[in-house]
Amino acid sequence: MPVTETGTRARQPDAHGYALNRHGLRIYYEVFGDGPRTIVLMPCSPISHSRMWKPQVAYLARHFRVIAYDGPGNGLSDHPDAATPWTGSRWANDCLTVMDETETAAAFLVGECGDGVWPAIQLAASDPDRVRGIVAIAPGIPGLGSPIPVRLAAQERFEEKLDSYEGWSKHNRHYITQDFAGFMQFFFAEMFPEPHSTKEIEDSVAYALDGRVETFLHKETDPVADNEAEIAAVCAQVRCPIVVVQGGRDNCQPFARGVLAAELTGARHVVLAGSGHLPSARRPVFVNRLIRDFVAGGERPRQRRRSRVQRALLVSSPIGLGHAWRDVAIARELRRAVPGLRVEWLAQPPLTTLLEECGEIVHPASHELAPEAAHVDAESDEHELHAFQMIRRMDEILCANFMVFNDVVSQEKFDVWIADEGWEIDHFLHEEPDLKTSPYVWMADFCGFLPMPCGGEREEFLTADYNAEMIQHVEGHPRVRDLSIFIGDPDDVIDARFGPGLPSIRNWTRRHFQFPGYVLPFGTSELADRAGLRRELGHDPARPLIVASAGGSGVGIHLLRRIADAFQLFRRRMPAAEMLLACGPRLDPAEFSAQPGVRAVGYVHELAKTLACCDLAVVQGGLSTTMELVANRRPFVYIPLRNHFEQNRHVAYRIQRYGGPAPTDYDEATPDRLAALMADRVGAPVEYEQIQPGAARRAAELIAGVVRVGSVPRS
Repeated sequence: MPVTETGTRARQPDAHGYALNRHGLRIYYEVFGDGPRTIVLMPCSPISHSRMWKPQVAYLARHFRVIAYDGPGNGLSDHPDAATPWTGSRWANDCLTVMDETETAAAFLVGECGDGVWPAIQLAASDPDRVRGIVAIAPGIPGLGSPIPVRLAAQERFEEKLDSYEGWSKHNRHYITQDFAGFMQFFFAEMFPEPHSTKEIEDSVAYALDGRVETFLHKETDPVADNEAEIAAVCAQVRCPIVVVQGGRDNCQPFARGVLAAELTGARHVVLAGSGHLPSARRPVFVNRLIRDFVAGGERPRQRRRSRVQRALLVSSPIGLGHAWRDVAIARELRRAVPGLRVEWLAQPPLTTLLEECGEIVHPASHELAPEAAHVDAESDEHELHAFQMIRRMDEILCANFMVFNDVVSQEKFDVWIADEGWEIDHFLHEEPDLKTSPYVWMADFCGFLPMPCGGEREEFLTADYNAEMIQHVEGHPRVRDLSIFIGDPDDVIDARFGPGLPSIRNWTRRHFQFPGYVLPFGTSELADRAGLRRELGHDPARPLIVASAGGSGVGIHLLRRIADAFQLFRRRMPAAEMLLACGPRLDPAEFSAQPGVRAVGYVHELAKTLACCDLAVVQGGLSTTMELVANRRPFVYIPLRNHFEQNRHVAYRIQRYGGPAPTDYDEATPDRLAALMADRVGAPVEYEQIQPGAARRAAELIAGVVRVGSVPRS
């Protein structure tokens, strides 16, 4: 049975395979990293598999050797049949089987709930040489203390056929058999009582449904489970270090059970107020750091002394190269405003191509970042990128990349952190505000996720929930962001609501952001001589020039093909015309080499120059490209990606506010239609509103004020 995936993996395994357990069942395992100490991540089988540890794997594998495996009955491991004995020691034995198969003499065990923690305790008691330490999250040690009353009541009537199934009465054999998915939806909603846990619930239900209802209901035989004295005796035999982690709102395991487990094993007891049963998913940054510190034995890299040179760390979203160009413009002005400031970038391809051409400093830790561009490509379809769902399903990558950022700023001192739509930086700093140790600046060119019609009521709910979380973050921890910059003017903010019962996006953004204007990577006067630019770039000033571009990711290939076909139709009307097809750093221009009149190129470093001297541009709906065309007063056609809320809503609103054209729908942008639009708009006069110059300087001055103050208010 294939494992349900909910997004691109942050890190692929270095090795994987199967171990055969004593009942002849194959257990699928994966190995990550090659550190001197090994961590085994225990599954909560059969209700989940190894993907439950996705927020932990990439980070821990940068420091240790990590083994994760699917327990029998879920994921890629074999499913037991009704005759397979399920004794109380089965999970402990399976862990040893995997350790033996991977030649792991000893390891730190990390477990969650009953199927993860109790086997680790059993192994530490029976095979002390194999277990170096245990991280016990929400310990579900059977028979230790009384269950939560509502769960106990449901357990006592588990085999009865009830008249109705509400609340915990759903934990009943008859209900689970008839509606396995419904039970899992209820169960994991209880496991995540924290607000805004829709993604964690969704993932957990998907992992559970990779198992079978028959396996979930398989009755186990454990003579020790009801004997508290025997269980306590096993716990008392443990001699390795242990840390017990509990959420204060755990609806699965009683709080007293964790207290008893800590007392019996001599464990350190960590309580997360407000957290539910699964903090590894809901508070992954906290749990990741706790595991790392525990396994490292308190050994932490020493922080470098503050340099005499002032330093800024800039995180720029790699989804679209426009972010980088405006950030380069701001960084150049910031160095003028703060003489001697060293700006270092935490960035990944394709951004690094541009940054290296610009002579910017890319921090060496950048090579540790998980690939966001690969995730974008995997999420895209024919000229389609559901931007909200793409970001939502990038949670594993975003968590991994925040951990890279956190490692860097934990070891090195910076005078300011700047994140331009670095979603992971802003989200996790608000989730863990104590991690803020330097002034922090947030920048964005839009505010608010908006639902697309294809998502229906569910997407309306989800976007509102994500917006509500962001609002609560900012208003609940107002000192996390020292400065919020909106790249534009107040009137550039869309006039819509964050969701039902939520504030106006425009009014809220005006209260919480500064507005330096729209940042251009050039002065418009620099690009006013179009004939001179044509000669400089090798284009004949006498021939009509059409430029086509579709962004820095691989999603643009379908649009470029359609534009190239349309150009061949257009040339029948204007044979002298030529087209420059800018394919970007991720597409092969050779595909278009045989097209008459078309010159296809890869990455064009200063594409703005080419766009400034064209007679027409045909582009995707990205804000940077379209606003640069407005600034240079060039006619253009833009075709937003389907279901891309930012391009279809935020960008389209802003472009039309400046007097630009309405977007062209991709489904209507046939080659014939595009050829007609080219003929209509090529060389046509335009009447755009002026974009005020100097925004990069004004943004830099705002940031420089934060650098000069240099204080870090605590939340």
